[in-house]
Amino acid sequence: MRLDKYLKVSRLIKRRTVAKDVCEGGKVSVNGRVAKPSIDIKTGDIITINMRNHILEVQVLSTPASARVEEAHTLFEVLKDEKKGE
Repeated sequence: MRLDKYLKVSRLIKRRTVAKDVCEGGKVSVNGRVAKPSIDIKTGDIITINMRNHILEVQVLSTPASARVEEAHTLFEVLKDEKKGE
């Protein structure tokens, strides 16, 4: 599954176009490497999102084509969620 689509399906980012823009801006890395929106995501990958005020790092648990809102949090495990400047 494409990175931008995974970010949208997992609800880490609400819209796919926003996810694509964030990836193109160099704010997302997969397994320690800056990632383009088209990179293929698989189970076990570590995704790091460098947001304005914090850094979110998650491990991919599954990559379904779609997920209901109630199920979205089961697609990943949060490894690190820290605010910048702390």
